[in-house]
Order: sequence, then C-alpha cells, then structure tokens
Amino acid sequence: MFEDPLLLARLQFALTAATHFTFVALTLGLAPYILVNQLVATLRGDRRRMTSVRFWGGLYLVNYGMGVLSGLVMELQLAVNWNGLHEMFGYSFAAPLALETMTAFFVESTFLGLWIFGWDRMGRWAHFGCFVVVTGTAYLSAWWVLVANGFLRNPVGFEIVDGVAHLSDPVALMTNPAALLALGHIVSASLVLGALVVGAVSAYHLMRGNDPDGVFGRGIRYTAVTMVLTNELIVVFGGLQFGLFGEDPPTSGLTYTAEEIEAIEAASGGPLLTAANTAGEITMFTVYAFMFLIGPTMLVGWLLSRLVKPLRRWTWALAPLLVAPFLPYAGVVAGWVFRETNRQPWAVVHHLTTADAVTPMTPGMAVASFSFFTGAFAVLAVTTYWLLVRFARRGPQGGPLAERSADEPEQPAAPVHSF
Repeated sequence: MFEDPLLLARLQFALTAATHFTFVALTLGLAPYILVNQLVATLRGDRRRMTSVRFWGGLYLVNYGMGVLSGLVMELQLAVNWNGLHEMFGYSFAAPLALETMTAFFVESTFLGLWIFGWDRMGRWAHFGCFVVVTGTAYLSAWWVLVANGFLRNPVGFEIVDGVAHLSDPVALMTNPAALLALGHIVSASLVLGALVVGAVSAYHLMRGNDPDGVFGRGIRYTAVTMVLTNELIVVFGGLQFGLFGEDPPTSGLTYTAEEIEAIEAASGGPLLTAANTAGEITMFTVYAFMFLIGPTMLVGWLLSRLVKPLRRWTWALAPLLVAPFLPYAGVVAGWVFRETNRQPWAVVHHLTTADAVTPMTPGMAVASFSFFTGAFAVLAVTTYWLLVRFARRGPQGGPLAERSADEPEQPAAPVHSF
C-alpha cells in the first residue's frame, strides 16, 4: 500500500472529503431550524425563543468554523495531489469551485460575522436578515460543489481544444441531472442529520429535567416531524440517481473511443474497490432502514404522553436518541463512498482516468502527503466534535453565543497592577 502513490492519494482524498462532508451536512441541517426559530422570535419579540436561537446558533458556529478550516485544507490537497485533473479540466471543473469559494468566504462568512457580533446592536429584522443570507449562501455553496461533483459523474457543457476542456455551455453545467438529483439527496439527508443532532441534545437535557425556556421540548417535536417528512425524500432522490449509473455521458467519445473506454473499464477494479463499494451500499441501506422507524416511533410516543400524563415522566425513553446522530453520519459517508466508487476508474467519466488525474509523486512524497493531511483532518474532527459535545452539554447558558447576565460586564475589567 505504501508503495502505491495512486492508492494513497485516493485514500487520502476519501478520508479528507468524508470528514469535511460531515461538517457541511450538519451546517446545512441546523441552519433552517435556527432560521425558523429566529423568525418566530422576531415576529413575537420573544426572548425565550431567542434563547433557543443563541443555543443552536452557538453549535452552528463551532461546526461552521471547523467546516471552513477543513474546506481550506481539502482544497489545498485537491490542488496539490490532482494536477492532471486541473490541467485538462481546470477551465470547467474548477469554475464552480471558484464560485463556491467566493460565495462561502466573501458572502456567507461576512454575514455570519455580522450575525454573531450584531446581537442587540442592530434591529431585530436586520439581524434576522443576516442569517437569511447565511442560510441561503450555505445552500448555494453546496450547490456549486455538487455542480463540480456532478460534472465528474456526468461531464457536460464543454468542448475539447488541444487536449484541454473549455466550458462552452454554462447552463448545461448548472442543470446537470447528476448535480440536481445529488442536491435533493444531500439537502434531505442533511435535514435528517440536523434533526437528529437537535433530538440527541434535547433528549440529554430533558432526561435531566433541564428545559426552563422550552428549548428542548421544541427540539424533540421538530425531530419527530422532520424524521417523518424527510426520510422519504432521501430515498426518492437517492433512487433517481441510480438511473445515472451505467449510462454514458452525452460527451462520451470526445476523448476516448468506445473500444478504448471498454478496455479501460475492463482492466479496472480490484478487491479494495469492490469491498469499499459493497460496504458503502450495505451501510447506506441499513442506516436508512433504521431511520425510517425513528419518526413514527417518536410521534406515537409523543401522542401517548399527551393522552396518558404519567408517561410524561418517562424521559428515559428518550435515551436511544443520544446515539441516533451516528446513523445519518454513517449514512451520508457511506452514500458518498458508494457514489464515488461507482465512478471508478474515471476521475471524469469517459474522459480522464483517476490514474491520469493524480499528480506524479514518489512513494515517499505520497506517504508524507497522506500522513500530513490525514493527521490534520483527524485533529480537526476530534476537536470539533469535542467542542460540540462540550457546549451541547452546557445548555443555553453556557454556549458560545449565550446571553450575558445582567451583572456580567460587557468588557473585561482593567488589570490591577501590583507594582
């Protein structure tokens, strides 16, 4: 393994992309819930409801910050390790990624900063408007990334000039069915992930009798409703993507002949690729089968607790929700592995093989790159989830955006010198 630079580069990208994707999915899943809570709080002038916004917004902030940092690291290794991809498809594949970078870092980050530091410093509606922009640009960023990824799966909207792909039809690129179906699938899966994280944190505090502002009671209800309504969308959009597997892209034949494509695909594969594909498929279907049971079970439990008052004290029944977020995390990563391994041996289907896309490296260089980037992402992941658990356990009064108490000074006191 350590003598094959291509295998190391593929494993490195798989690990870093999967880790970054978990941050992105939680960002997309939490943002709409925070936005709706803030809309209700703004309409009603309800400070209790705003406590909920501050609490979930604090978790969003931690996750978003690490998501941005991991995204920077991932784009660096994408540029360093996959030079062949950029040489041939830099003018087409990289264009959506450039737009995503400008959207995420120049617009989303700016308005998130205004939202973070604008508490009680701007009007309620202006402050709410900042998070509208944050939510909208978060989904727009995801869309541009999926446009780029969809291009790899179903390359459209370009022409080959002197061996280099030049973008010729931006509309075809942006309406690529591989991107549209993936967007629906990712959005629905992210909403489920966000709902189960909300449910897990809410269950933790309700089991301890801690819900003075109704933050966690609302969280449990949101989880139940979302799980009932959204799981079906995951299956629908995921199933529609199967129609793309095995189909030739519209641009097939521009780079390789049909005979050359058949020979390349016949020579590809291997036990590791087959095992990863099979594991991804089994995990994905198993996880979503379990998640189908969560929503109806929670709704039945909630209805029974309304009808039979003694059941309201059975908060221990919420305990399974504490581990429920592991299901969508495993599901989104397994689904991504299954989707990407089905594209092999191609980096861009029928145009560029993965072997030709990788940067030429010695085994030593590949090991150094793999060790550095994988280690960096492991540190980021552990740090992020430790912080999320820490702030989640503290509750509304201990989060990063928690409101200051009346007797707490706005600015740190001046130091008292002893000399």
